[in-house]
Amino acid sequence: MISTEKLLQCYKDMALIRRFEEKAAQLYGMGLIGGFCHLYIGQEAVVVGFQAMMQPQDTVITSYRDHGHMLACGMDPKGVMAELTGRIGGYSKGKGGSMHMFSREKNFFGGHGIVGAPAAIGTGMAFSHQYKKDQGVCLSYFGDGAADQGQVFESFNMASLWKLPIIYIIEDNGYSMGTALCRHAADTNLSKRGEPFGMLCEIVDGMDIFKVMESAQKALGYTRSGQGPVLLQVKTYRYRGHSMSDPGKYRDKEEVDTMKQNHDPIERLKKYLQESGVSEDQIKSLEKDVKAQVDEAVEFSQASPLPDEKELYTDILLPI
Repeated sequence: MISTEKLLQCYKDMALIRRFEEKAAQLYGMGLIGGFCHLYIGQEAVVVGFQAMMQPQDTVITSYRDHGHMLACGMDPKGVMAELTGRIGGYSKGKGGSMHMFSREKNFFGGHGIVGAPAAIGTGMAFSHQYKKDQGVCLSYFGDGAADQGQVFESFNMASLWKLPIIYIIEDNGYSMGTALCRHAADTNLSKRGEPFGMLCEIVDGMDIFKVMESAQKALGYTRSGQGPVLLQVKTYRYRGHSMSDPGKYRDKEEVDTMKQNHDPIERLKKYLQESGVSEDQIKSLEKDVKAQVDEAVEFSQASPLPDEKELYTDILLPI
């Protein structure tokens, strides 16, 4: 049984991600965020549900749709927003931008712009957990499009061969950029791809945080006990385009509206909390706190200076 206190925290975390991403979209439109920017709006229950079941030694790695993962891991919204706006106060000193932020303190090992990279790098992280015998598990997130990459299957094989403590989480939002899953995958049941390697495989409703937490608990217990890797196809949905430059014309407005109205993960949890006796005032108080956090993050990012020119020569590997 999940406590009301934990569910309220999950609601707050999802609301923070939603409002943060909406604000990021606004700043992008104002020209304050440049480059690529991939929003997580609609997918909040996935990362928040898994994070709620993790232990402190566990590690996370993901792809370029990564702001939600950072916030769920407990990274400071001020540092994330400062990085998005290219400021020195950002997690990568304003040099990584939307797709490349890291926090060793929070065991978040980055968003990665290379498609499929989280599977390969995450497998190495899982080997590190096994080698150090720290009882940690690596959660490796990537999209349905990345599931077609060759390095993903190579990673599956290695992880299964060595029984590494890793959970591969395919965030299946239905579209690989603008291509529907059914148009690039001969079998849309992507969880089956782990079966030849003897992996525990499952399809999860990623729009229902209770289903996500249930699967997370099961998968974490399985792989932490030394039984090897797990592959989860978490079916979710992004309300915005692939990135800020994508108008999303390959989808009907009806499709998006239906998902928002009938399957929104935040609204579903809010309804459950209200039916469980949580007052409207409690929920509004959480939402007020979230708004203040995001406003503070924006103020911090705008007050933080741009990186000095000398930063062009720091944090790089120079030839001997």
